[in-house]
Amino acid sequence: MLLALDTATRMLSLALHDGTGVYVEHTWQTESHHTVELVPAIQAALRQVGLMPRDLTHLAVAQGPGSFNGLRVGFSVAQSLALALRLPLVAVPTLDIAAAAQPPLTESLIAFAQAGRGRLCGAAYRWSAEQGWQAVSETRIETPEALLTMFSAPQVPTRVVGEADDAVRAAVHVLNAMHNRRLELATPAWALRRAAFLAELAWARFRSGDQGDPLRAVPFYLHQPGVPHP
Repeated sequence: MLLALDTATRMLSLALHDGTGVYVEHTWQTESHHTVELVPAIQAALRQVGLMPRDLTHLAVAQGPGSFNGLRVGFSVAQSLALALRLPLVAVPTLDIAAAAQPPLTESLIAFAQAGRGRLCGAAYRWSAEQGWQAVSETRIETPEALLTMFSAPQVPTRVVGEADDAVRAAVHVLNAMHNRRLELATPAWALRRAAFLAELAWARFRSGDQGDPLRAVPFYLHQPGVPHP
């Protein structure tokens, strides 16, 4: 049984996935209470399906980008469990999780997460029948309008997925109305970053031979433009 933890932003998510099905998934918004909410939520999820920590076999955590405190809490819990229970752990990029929830599309995709101070961190993705959604750009941190302009082209249909606020919605409207863009903002349900998708990405990594060394799982903090996608 794999436990997946996504604490990269204020939207927390965890899931228990055995490689063939999702046993439980909890996703909720927190007001920066990651530290006090995460461990009780894990305990409740295990109780809900009649499992104990010793029943876990694999672990996965959202790698970032994201908030410093959120990532710190997620990695602290995931690595503590991995070392205490001698379990493999993989870290999966946050934006890959957001992209994985999207259906196959012919158009382009921009996945983003809130970076604070009115900025977004985001990357461009393309669909591959063999590998699913794959990042085709470095991850950037910019204002919403600058990021969406950077990763879209005039008259090219582009889906935008992430935790959208008023600034993101306004940027989409301005670029579509005044700059010849064809941006489609995913609805909140489609934009929700769910730990079940994190779990499936992690299972794919394990099946491909990733040994999941807990000491090699490190967070990805994005502080400036131009930082490569991990």
